Amino acid sequence: MMALAGAALILAQPLPAADTAPRAAADALAAGIVARMTEDEKVNQLVNVAPAIPRLGIPAYNWWTESLHGAIGVVPTTNFPEPIGLAATFDAPLVHEVAGVISVEVAALHTLGRQTGKLGKIGTGLDTWSPNINIFRDPRWGRGQETYGEDPYLTARLGVAFVTGMQGPDPEHPAVIATPKHFAVHSGPEPSRHVDDIWISDHDLEDTYLPAFRAAIVEGKAGSIMCAYNRVAGQPACVSDVLLRQHLRGAWGFTGYVVSDCDAVVDIYDHHRYAPDAATGVAVALKSGVDNECNTRTLGGATNLGDRYKEALQRGLITQTDLDRALVRLFSARLRNGDLPGVRPVSAVPVAAIGTPDHQARALQAAAESLVLLKNDGVLPLKTGAKVALVGPLADATRVLRGNYSSTQSAPPVSALEGLRQRLGAGRLIHVPFGTSITDGDPVPGSAFRTPDGKPGLKAEYYSMRGAAPTAPGMSASYDPQPTVTRVEQAMISTAARGAQLSEENKVVWSGFLVPPETGTYRIAVTGVKGELTVDGRAAIAATDYARRDGPLQMTEVRLIKGQRYPLRFQSEGSRAQAGIFWKRVSTDPDRDLAAGVAKADVVVAVVGLTSDLEGEEMPVKVEGFAGGDKTSLDLPADQRALLEKARALGKPLIVVVMNGSPVNLAWAKANASAIVEAWYPGQAGGLAIADALTGRSDFGGRLPLTFYGSIDDLPPFNDYTMKGRTYRYFTGTPVYPFGYGLSYTSFGYAPLRLEPAASGPEQGLRVTTEITNTGQRAGSEVAQLYLNFPDEPGVPRVALRGFQRLSLKPGERRTVTFDLSPRDLSSVAPDGTRRVAVGRYRVTVGSGQPESGVAGQSANFTTAAAVVLPK
Repeated sequence: MMALAGAALILAQPLPAADTAPRAAADALAAGIVARMTEDEKVNQLVNVAPAIPRLGIPAYNWWTESLHGAIGVVPTTNFPEPIGLAATFDAPLVHEVAGVISVEVAALHTLGRQTGKLGKIGTGLDTWSPNINIFRDPRWGRGQETYGEDPYLTARLGVAFVTGMQGPDPEHPAVIATPKHFAVHSGPEPSRHVDDIWISDHDLEDTYLPAFRAAIVEGKAGSIMCAYNRVAGQPACVSDVLLRQHLRGAWGFTGYVVSDCDAVVDIYDHHRYAPDAATGVAVALKSGVDNECNTRTLGGATNLGDRYKEALQRGLITQTDLDRALVRLFSARLRNGDLPGVRPVSAVPVAAIGTPDHQARALQAAAESLVLLKNDGVLPLKTGAKVALVGPLADATRVLRGNYSSTQSAPPVSALEGLRQRLGAGRLIHVPFGTSITDGDPVPGSAFRTPDGKPGLKAEYYSMRGAAPTAPGMSASYDPQPTVTRVEQAMISTAARGAQLSEENKVVWSGFLVPPETGTYRIAVTGVKGELTVDGRAAIAATDYARRDGPLQMTEVRLIKGQRYPLRFQSEGSRAQAGIFWKRVSTDPDRDLAAGVAKADVVVAVVGLTSDLEGEEMPVKVEGFAGGDKTSLDLPADQRALLEKARALGKPLIVVVMNGSPVNLAWAKANASAIVEAWYPGQAGGLAIADALTGRSDFGGRLPLTFYGSIDDLPPFNDYTMKGRTYRYFTGTPVYPFGYGLSYTSFGYAPLRLEPAASGPEQGLRVTTEITNTGQRAGSEVAQLYLNFPDEPGVPRVALRGFQRLSLKPGERRTVTFDLSPRDLSSVAPDGTRRVAVGRYRVTVGSGQPESGVAGQSANFTTAAAVVLPK
């Protein structure tokens, strides 16, 4: 009834004239809503959890929605490769399609929220805090996996593709509002991000850190943007005159709303000490243009966060006009995206649109396109009938596939082991378990559970909370003595939020058996639950508190027998850490098992790398090579390096498959392995994509969106944001593998370039045309990359990507490829930050990678006669 009443009340307002522009109509309706609100109602709408206003018929809304590479909600959704893997596709149309799929699933989760009465919960909004288009300037940054790599041009093109795919064809009526983040000079270190003050030159700001954001706003028409934690030139990013006033609202003409990163407004007064108290801090943020504040206290149910704004109002630090300006932007957005009626029909994408076969197929396609072949001495594709020894800690891993910022509930993940089993058959595959490792810990699949009466899954008893949720630490919740709902769940995953019977605050008691598929030694851990797992009559796992998972799991080693039932009973509470049970089967004598397995095989496939539990956002991890979510070394973990050396010494061809979200040192593998495959965190279908590529069912067409260095010693300090000596554009050393690099199973040739300048001269635009031919014996994928070398002027990069197109060609097939370069594409940035097309001689190269890197390609020169200065 609430939604229907709300529709009636909102529509009771005078409607704008029929010929009013869409944005103006939404703004007028929003202003009418805001005019009816009380002061208390207004201030409470400024944080990410916007409460319902029953008297106006306004339902609750939560602006916190994440979908970097898949919607995150209470039902299984489609999980695509981590954004760094999407970047490796060099396929903007594919990224656009992926974002479109995610948009549909985000909207379907909103529908589910309406159906269950749970609008206002995280993951139910029609906006999303994606994409992350920060520049991955340093390989140590743990969150770099969330980005599209180190190059401003590639990031800009893929960022625009994602924004337009997410919002749909009409930015005035977006299906889901995209929120590029984190604006703008933000890329680690993670542990100090709340206090860092970053000073950079005008050149680096305009040349590196702003282009992708400009493109997302000016070209992509993103409806929102997120400001960052750190300071920029003395000012917190969320109050920055340079960023928010001069560029965003000024030069770029942005009319959408600004949201803060979570607790970035709190940082203004708590960490940066830019404001003396909370009221002053929220006031300076609001007056600087932050319309919506993400505050993590909302996770604990805080409802008094508007008081800071009310105090600021009472003290004269802000005015009603300041409040209304932000609120009109926010309610206009809710009207235009279909959350509220009056401008367009209320969004009603069916829940059945989530995880469709077409979406699953798109996830496999994206994973396949993201794979990069870095070396191949002819061992790939695998020969018919060859026996494969599959080794390494990530060979049978599933959690690694998802990367960070991903839903724990996605389609059943396919490991490399399972993918190769499907493609090779069990008779050609020998899996050799690895020893204990810091990467261990995958969710126990539903196939390993049985209910107390022997059915697949676990018995789940859901108990409703009595009274209000605890509001202070140490307080205990009270629950009904009898379960409200009892049902069988496939795994230890609560489905309480999927229906209207239970609130988010509830208790679940899980009972049944763990049934291992193989006899062996298992490492097991639980998070977010209390209870025990019984092995041989004793509690092998006994959890006494609701410990959450932060970094590597605290695991217990137990011996389990195939098919035997091991009783378990755990309980979780809705407000506690997310329940989970994890395991890993390991070898007690890995050297012996490795030698035995490899002796029976013709080739060795070693799956190694990192996980997003080692590299990620501000994490309490401190182990060799990692600290706080960032890396302190580019090397693989020591046990993996030892594994590769031992496998190579056994004399069989070694294929190294690496899963990771950031560059690692591949110098040893380059010198010793027969083949190297960079697989990133490839998403739910990653294992099948890897198997298809290794067996030749698909070709490798991915390219590196990052420079792979040999050591952090090759780089400036991590906290130095100066671009000198960083990324392929300004690095003068020799990388292990360069940006843009990648091989195929076939070969390609390029015809000489044809250059056609604009009528008024090349400085006003240039068309570059070539013909690409598949000169090999099989169909394959190529990424034609266009690079510019600039006149010798201060501030110009060594070389810069300015165009790319991905294409597939059959043997002997030829295709004409054209690049139309605008003055902005031809431009570079002077030391004073001026963007211009400089006068002088340019070289343009189109080929399979960077010029002078030994790959196929053609170059030509052109000369500009007049300078062209471009706007910010």
